[in-house]
Amino acid sequence: MFNQSNVIYRYDGSFDGLLCCVFESYDKKEIPMEILPPDTSQTVLFDVKEITTDLQKSKRVLVSIPKKIGDPALELVRHAFLTCFTQKELYILLFLRMGYQYGPSVVSMLADDVVNTLFKAVKQLENESHLLKGFVRFSIFNKVLVAEIEPKNYVLPLLTQHFCERYPEERFLIYDKTHGMALIYQPYQSTVIPIDSLEMPEPDEEEESFRKLWQLFYATIEVQGRHNPVCRMSHMPKRYWKYMTEFGYPQKKSLLRLERG
Repeated sequence: MFNQSNVIYRYDGSFDGLLCCVFESYDKKEIPMEILPPDTSQTVLFDVKEITTDLQKSKRVLVSIPKKIGDPALELVRHAFLTCFTQKELYILLFLRMGYQYGPSVVSMLADDVVNTLFKAVKQLENESHLLKGFVRFSIFNKVLVAEIEPKNYVLPLLTQHFCERYPEERFLIYDKTHGMALIYQPYQSTVIPIDSLEMPEPDEEEESFRKLWQLFYATIEVQGRHNPVCRMSHMPKRYWKYMTEFGYPQKKSLLRLERG
C-alpha cells in the first residue's frame, strides 16, 4: 500500500538517479510530493530526502520496466525524461507505479491525467526534434561543421542518429545552448558532452560567400505575390530563426571556445 507522504525527493538529475527515486518510493512504500533536480533553488516547506544514485538499484528498476510494463513504456519513460516538462520526474514515477499495477495496457490509458500529460510532453519533444532535423544550419570552421541550437527540450539524443547517418564522413558539432551540451561526431564515432560555452569565430571568405549564396537562394525562390508571413511562421516557428543562415545568422564576431564540464 502506497501513501502520499510529506517528503520531497532530491536526486542528481541523471536517468539512473530518477530510477533510484522509483526504487526508494517502493522500498519505503511512499509517494513523494515532488522530485527535484539538483539545480533547483526553490524554497520548500517539507522534508527533503537526498536520493543517492545506486547503479544496482537503478538497474533493477530498468530491467523491470520492459519485463512488467513493456518496451513501449520504457521508450515513453526515456523520452519523457528528455522533455522540458517541469514535473516530469514525479509524473514518470506515477506512470511507472500505474504500469506495475496495470501492465502493458497502461500506455493506452490516455484518459488518465498522468499518462496523457506524459504523452503530450513527449509529443512536443518529438515535434521539436523533427523540426530541428530541417532547421539546423551548419557553418564550416577548420574543416568542422558547427551548428548552434536553443531548443526547449533536450533533443540531442533524438538528433544523433539522423545527423550521423546524414554526414557519415564529416566531422561536426551541434551545440545545445539551452542545456549546455554538445553532440560531437567524427567518422563513425559520436558522443554528447557538457560544454560551458561556444562562441562562433568570424567566418572566413569562403564561409561568408556560402552564407550569402544561401540567403540569396532563399530570397529568390519566394513568390513575392504570395508572401504570407503567418503561414511561414506556422511552418517555420520564429524562435528558430535566430540560428538560421537565411535570416542572417550568425552575427557574432568572436573566437571559438569549448570547455568541458
